[in-house]
Amino acid sequence: MTTIKQTSLRWAVLLAALLAPMAGAATGAKASTGGASTTTASAPSGDLAFGAFRYGGASWYGGPSMWGRSTACGKTLRPSTLGVAHKTLPCGTTVKFVYHGRVLVTQVIDRGPYVDGRAWDFTKAASEALGFEGVGRVRYAVALSYARLP
Repeated sequence: MTTIKQTSLRWAVLLAALLAPMAGAATGAKASTGGASTTTASAPSGDLAFGAFRYGGASWYGGPSMWGRSTACGKTLRPSTLGVAHKTLPCGTTVKFVYHGRVLVTQVIDRGPYVDGRAWDFTKAASEALGFEGVGRVRYAVALSYARLP
């Protein structure tokens, strides 16, 4: 005899199997029309597990006067350097950002910002990947650990 729990699990699996192709088609349509893009920078191989998404103030930094200088974490800042600055997270911490449908997974490479109300400073390349200009709020999640998904 089948229990309610087994029946519910079967329906959940069936529903997930039916919706998975639609989700892939929807994200592909967005990406092909420029509505969203995914950029992964310096993320280690394997799947990452992220904590809950939060909101934080952000800005971007860089420019010709800063290019060629070393960051607090030992990277050389260039126009193509993908990364973020944070005051307290350890260097190399992987973070996922979402801004207006664009997603960026990158690492902490510098310290800052040192302006009240801001938690993140994007490099020029990171801000361009997200379509982020000036000052604003972003959604972010910090990587917890490596996870192998079935």
